[in-house]
Amino acid sequence: MSRPHRSALYVPADNARALEKARCLDADVLILDLEDAVAPGAKAIARDALAGAVTALRGPREIVIRINAENRDDLAATIAAKPDAILLPKVAAARDVETVAATTGDIPLWAMIELPSAVINLHEITHAVRGLVLGANDLLKEMGGRHRADRANLHHVMSEMVLMARAHNIIALDGVHNSIDDPAGLAAACQQARDFGFDGKTLIHPSQIAPCHAAFIPSEDEVEAAKRILAAFADNPGKGALSVDGRMVEKLDAEIAERTIARAKQ
Repeated sequence: MSRPHRSALYVPADNARALEKARCLDADVLILDLEDAVAPGAKAIARDALAGAVTALRGPREIVIRINAENRDDLAATIAAKPDAILLPKVAAARDVETVAATTGDIPLWAMIELPSAVINLHEITHAVRGLVLGANDLLKEMGGRHRADRANLHHVMSEMVLMARAHNIIALDGVHNSIDDPAGLAAACQQARDFGFDGKTLIHPSQIAPCHAAFIPSEDEVEAAKRILAAFADNPGKGALSVDGRMVEKLDAEIAERTIARAKQ
């Protein structure tokens, strides 16, 4: 996971204007979408555009393609386009991933966690993929739940995803914030995702990229505090715990400080 994955923007694969605009965006990940963002009648157009879009957009950012579940035409076009990863929707169990993996070669697979069965089978799914993406809208629909500003009804799933991702050293991305004209709500959702430990957040509009990065990039104050912790341990190599800025810090705090500084440099 050497690349940052703070922002992952969905881009409709049939929208030539959106694809062209995406070339100038600084999102860490572009998810070219063949699923929800593309109308049924435009699926073939989207598939035809994939190879050219991946070639045009490839660069420092990561290119992922989300296919329609069990669509052979989608999968064939996606494999030919050679993205950095393939995002599989409606994954219910590891067998859903393994069936696709048999034909994709060395292209990494990511799984949408958007079904109750996916949550129940999260451990086995995690073994089969290189990334997990929360599909909160579909999951809440399947749960019979409603959207909450605090997302309390999703906290269990969010924690499980991050724990599984950390245990298996794979990527975990939070779900989308549905409202485009809600900067305060977006900022809170991004901060919450960061607090839970997600690597980043999926987005639906370019205007959401900068606020997302602001939440996932450590602030100057955080970086300076991290430097002070590292300096204190460097000056006291035999100590296991020290007082820094009026609080006790341990070796684990030094590890967190190193991670904070590394994240700020991404």
